[in-house]
Amino acid sequence: MDVYLGVDVGSVSTNLVLIDRDNRVLAFEYLRTRGQPIQAVQEGLKLLEQKMPSGAVVAGVGTTGSARTLAGVVVGADTVKNEITAHAVAAGLVVPGVQTVLELGGQDSKIIILRHGVVIDFAMNTICAAGTGSFLDHQAARLGIPIEEFGTLALRARNPVHIAGRCSVFAESDMIHKQQIGHPIEDIIAGLCDALVRNYLNNVGKGKEILPPVVFQGGVAANVGIKAAFEKALQMEVHVPPHHLVMGALGAAYLAQSAVAKKGATNFRGFSVSDFDYQTSTFECKGCPNICEIVNISLDGTLLARWGSRCGKWEHLEEQQ
Repeated sequence: MDVYLGVDVGSVSTNLVLIDRDNRVLAFEYLRTRGQPIQAVQEGLKLLEQKMPSGAVVAGVGTTGSARTLAGVVVGADTVKNEITAHAVAAGLVVPGVQTVLELGGQDSKIIILRHGVVIDFAMNTICAAGTGSFLDHQAARLGIPIEEFGTLALRARNPVHIAGRCSVFAESDMIHKQQIGHPIEDIIAGLCDALVRNYLNNVGKGKEILPPVVFQGGVAANVGIKAAFEKALQMEVHVPPHHLVMGALGAAYLAQSAVAKKGATNFRGFSVSDFDYQTSTFECKGCPNICEIVNISLDGTLLARWGSRCGKWEHLEEQQ
C-alpha cells in the first residue's frame, strides 16, 4: 500500500499527514514547533510511524511552510512548495470549485483567491498580531477561559460589543474597558471575534473579490465564533474542512504524489531520520550588497545542503560538489 507524506513546518506548529492514493487522510500529527523545526519534524515522524497502516510504504514526501527547505533536506522531499500553493491545493481537494481560501494561523494569516482551480491572487499578513491565533490564545488566557470554549461563548452573545480591532494593543485595552463597565463576557468575546474578522478583511482581504465557495482553514478555524463572524461579515456560507488544522501538510502530500508520478521514485530518507543528529549553521555572503544569510545543514560533519542566496550562487556551488 503506497502512502504519501506531507510536512508543514511553521513558526508555531509542525504538521504531518499521511494520505493514500485516493487522497484520504490515514493519519496526522499536530505539534508545536517551539523554535526547533528539525526536532519537531523528527518527533512528528516518530509518532506518525506508529500510526502507519500495516504494510504501508511511503512512496512520496512533500514539504511546505516557512521552514520547508530545511524540512525537505531532513526528510528527503520529492517536492518543496510554498504554503500558498499547498493550502490552495488542499482546499480544492476538500471543496471542489473553491474560489476563496481564508487561512488564519498562529502567527500569520493569508487569503488565496482561485478561479477555475488556479490561484490568481493572494495576500499575507505577517506583521499584525491582531489577526492571528496567538492573539486569541493570549486573550483567552487573560480571561481565564480555555481557548476551546472561546467560540462557544461567542455564540451565546446577545449584544456583541464593538472592539477596536486594528491593533492588538488597542483591542486588549478596549476589552478591558468593556469589562470594567460591566458588559457580559459573552458579548465581549463575540465583539473580539467580529473585530478580528474586520481586521482581516480590511487588511489581508482588502481589494480582493471574495466569492463562494469559501473555505476557512488553519488553527483558528476551530473557533466557531470566528467562523460565525466571517459568515455574518461576508453574508455567505464558510466551509471548515475536517482536517483544517493540517491543510498545508495535506496539500504537500498531494503534491508529492504528483511529483513522484512524474519521476518514478521517492527521495524519502526513511523514518530513521528521527534519530539523526543534524547540525545547522549560517554565514553572510559578502559577494554583493545584498549580504545574504546562507544556511548550511550538515549530518555528521558532511554538508547536505545550503540555501539563502538571492542569486543562487551557493546553491549552485553545492550542486557542483
